[in-house]
Amino acid sequence: MVTLALDRVSARYGRRDILSDASCPPIPGGVLTALVGANAAGKSTLFRRIAGQLGGRGSVHLSGATLDELRYMPQDTAMNAALTVYESIILALKQGEGGWRLAAQDLAAVDAVLARFDLSALAQRQLPELSGGQRQAVSIAQTLVTGPRVVLMDEPTSALDLYRQYEVLEALRAYAAETGAVILLALHDLNQVMRNCATTLALSSGHVLACGPTLEVLTPDLIRNLYGIEARVERCSRGEPVLIVDGPSAA
Repeated sequence: MVTLALDRVSARYGRRDILSDASCPPIPGGVLTALVGANAAGKSTLFRRIAGQLGGRGSVHLSGATLDELRYMPQDTAMNAALTVYESIILALKQGEGGWRLAAQDLAAVDAVLARFDLSALAQRQLPELSGGQRQAVSIAQTLVTGPRVVLMDEPTSALDLYRQYEVLEALRAYAAETGAVILLALHDLNQVMRNCATTLALSSGHVLACGPTLEVLTPDLIRNLYGIEARVERCSRGEPVLIVDGPSAA
């Protein structure tokens, strides 16, 4: 099983600290983990720090995987190349290998990831022809086609309609369960988080406020500290947790 832990991780842009001594115990693989926090909390910076794109104090500890087995999907992904969906996923699969010869298992991996995210019908479409949501789904497929053991995704459902959000998160949960990979998702919809993510890491102004089982982390007090709102977690008729927002905090 893969795990990811942070030990007093810091990062800065110029003279400004963005992350300060961010620590968390080992995040388990095999399930989805949410990274939550308000805008400008440092979530994208934390992803870049974990991915090795930024330096800084502290340590990122991977167990059961190496940095070469990590893939990071940023919030903004450019897709203006004159490629088909199929070609773009082959490119993601072969990038960094030093050769472009395709074996049968390469084609099988592309077909499998297209099927996993219900993209097979779009395989021969040109990337610029796709909708924003379709491009986002293709980016997710590109991220997973190599079978990574650690996956970082920055707002992977932001451009998806309600059905596609459900479909993509279910596919990511299945991938985590099948491979034991650590999958860390920056998400703003806390109902999505409670439904899909077993673990949650809460970040505020570059500091980790909590990390652990989702329903233990997402308390009314923590939500108030993160977002400045009053909210409750109740159970629906099926017993599933639902976040109800009452309004801005008076504090």
